Amino acid sequence: METAIAPSSEARSNNPGNADGSAAEIGGFRHHVDEMISKVDKLEQRLSEIENFYSNMNKKQANTSKGSSATKDKDKDKHVPSIKKQQQDASHREAAAAKRMQDLMRQFGTILRQITQHKWAWPFMQPVDVEGLGLHDYYEVIDKPMDFSTIKNQMEAKDGTGYKNVREICADVRLVFKNAMNYNDERSDVHVMAKTLLAKFEEKWLLLLPKVTEEEKRREEEEAEAQIAMQLAQEAAYAKMTRDLSKELCEVDMHLEELREMVATRCRKMSTEEKRKLGVALAKLSTEDISKALEIVAQNNPNFQATAEEVDLDIDAQSDSTLWRLKFFAKEALENQGKNSGSIGGGNENHNTNKRRKDICDAIAKTSKKKAKKPKE
Repeated sequence: METAIAPSSEARSNNPGNADGSAAEIGGFRHHVDEMISKVDKLEQRLSEIENFYSNMNKKQANTSKGSSATKDKDKDKHVPSIKKQQQDASHREAAAAKRMQDLMRQFGTILRQITQHKWAWPFMQPVDVEGLGLHDYYEVIDKPMDFSTIKNQMEAKDGTGYKNVREICADVRLVFKNAMNYNDERSDVHVMAKTLLAKFEEKWLLLLPKVTEEEKRREEEEAEAQIAMQLAQEAAYAKMTRDLSKELCEVDMHLEELREMVATRCRKMSTEEKRKLGVALAKLSTEDISKALEIVAQNNPNFQATAEEVDLDIDAQSDSTLWRLKFFAKEALENQGKNSGSIGGGNENHNTNKRRKDICDAIAKTSKKKAKKPKE
């Protein structure tokens, strides 16, 4: 909103110190405006975050099956814990799952001891001595060497680099024997020993596999439930954020209205000559700009019909803030109109343009008549 904030000429002549007071008021208004701009910027950021969340949520829902959607709708009827509570639950759930997996790994350790204690396990207990045995092509055949001492170290690692899942250990045990079978001829002792131990390992692994599968299924179900619960918690949080944002936007509108009223009360009165010049300027506006000018009038006067076929605009009836807004709008519009005059034909105007301009001219004439009737001050 463009507003002129200045004391009248009479006030300036009677009170020399009033200029300092006006400057202070202008500074105060600018401070309020800067605060509002900063707040609106933050609100826009939050609004963008909310829009992104719901946009992503809609995309996810479009890819979700009807069955899972029904489950989610059913879960919505339940109490939705906060995101922080969901994160705490997830931490506890991860800890419990890790403990169960450690138990499975200990059971796997029993299988591993049985295999490594076999009389044929000795060739596989330590890394292959490639140089000592003269196996110059070993790394050309074997991509990832593996042995039981390496597996044991990985199982006992405490720095977070160890195995996270029992299937990882199983894969490395198989790799020990498959490396030996791939590098050595199938008629060699090492190949036969590796093949025999691999068969024994697979038999024992099958006994543990149901427990591993059960744990994996449980983990998958827990993660799916946790994902739904977290999404519901996020939706609840963003719904609250949306309500809070709406409330804050209403407060911003209220503060802007209060600020506008503060500015309006400090606008100096527009003189009769200034009103006449304003009427002349309005009469020169294009059809589009005239409509915008009438909308400015309507903003402060809900009863004013800016889009009516016939418009009766009484300039004297408008508030000072409206008049100053019209003045600055007309000035800017005419400047832009002048810049574009070279590319716009200056010939015949259409009927609507002439009618709008006639309405403004009639309003100016009406104002002039009223002023002529008033006694001079």
